[in-house]
Amino acid sequence: MIKLENISFDHCIKCTVCTIYCPVARVTHLFPGPKQSGPDAERLRIKNPGLVDESLKYCTNCKRCEIACPSDVRIADIIQDAKWKYVKKGFFRPRDFFMSRTDLAGSLGTIFSPLANFLFSFFPVKILMDLFLKIPYKRSYPAYERGTFRRKFKKLAARQKTFEKKAVYFHGCYVNYNNHSLGTDLVRVMNAMGVGVELVREKCCGVPLIANGYLEKAKKNALFNISSLSGAAAGKGLKIISTSSSCTYALKHEYSHLLDMDNTGIYNSIEYVTKFIFDRFEEGARPPLRPVSIRAAYHSPCHLERLGGVMYTIDLLKKIPGLDLIILHSECCGISGTYGFKREYYQISQDVGYQLFRRIEEADPEIVITDCETCRMQIEMNTKYRVMHPVSVLAMALGDER
Repeated sequence: MIKLENISFDHCIKCTVCTIYCPVARVTHLFPGPKQSGPDAERLRIKNPGLVDESLKYCTNCKRCEIACPSDVRIADIIQDAKWKYVKKGFFRPRDFFMSRTDLAGSLGTIFSPLANFLFSFFPVKILMDLFLKIPYKRSYPAYERGTFRRKFKKLAARQKTFEKKAVYFHGCYVNYNNHSLGTDLVRVMNAMGVGVELVREKCCGVPLIANGYLEKAKKNALFNISSLSGAAAGKGLKIISTSSSCTYALKHEYSHLLDMDNTGIYNSIEYVTKFIFDRFEEGARPPLRPVSIRAAYHSPCHLERLGGVMYTIDLLKKIPGLDLIILHSECCGISGTYGFKREYYQISQDVGYQLFRRIEEADPEIVITDCETCRMQIEMNTKYRVMHPVSVLAMALGDER
């Protein structure tokens, strides 16, 4: 049955601009492009679900088709919805199960971090994972920290109560399990602007679950997060910020568009962190920034472009004294979350990111800056450059207490 709220495919004018901008269709014939797999095929699928095309699985959900579409068709949403509604899935998929349960994997990884980090970098183990789990041995993994960011935040929590203005920080799995320093950098930057940071209970935003077809579990996580964040948004009138562009996009758009969850109670309160900081700077809360004499190349993540938030990141980076900023041509890095960690998509992932890697090498920066944690993983694996988050670069400009 056709859902009236999901007939944006009817607005498609068949201009094919989405296919021109699709990074996957550009590198492989296995994916015919967003127009054909999205609006064109949706009309057929409504009449006969048996006409589903297995090529749907090659879509990375990067949203670049939606960015390019002149008719505001939710092309990627149509494809993702069809992918998990019609494509047959196996009974149990160990690889996809554990990749999508980031809280489970992260909790174990942080407890046994020295062992986990050794095993995930040990070549014989990587070969076994390739053979039995279809995780490509060439793929590198983010290291787990010892303990969680939430535990470390307890030492900072008392000071946060002294600030009159506050914001809720949805830190996400990456900060909690893999990169505590980004979380502490965020707290430093916020405090320097006179803003305290609060944490509420949270679960994985659901992006890995959606990407692997575990929609019911994603809905449970979404319901938990909406309920937990609503108290701060509606009850206290606080903004909800995140240092992950994909987490921000999920909270704001995927919950309602793909999971059919009512997130109206938090929708207007959610902001990607650079938008929040930009607004505070405009209000006059800009702290003194020291010169940072670094040549940096900036890569804009796909989901942040879909959010319309790239301009705020670039504006903030331009405000850092001494930062020699090179803005790279907009390119998808190819990893698309767990997509690039799967053997069947690995080469496509690498081919999609090739142009970005080449442009970075040509720019020859000292560091690369990006807002997305998986973009960071992909760039660091395929280039020789260190990758930093914009918030961490701002924290560098604050000086002291590193």
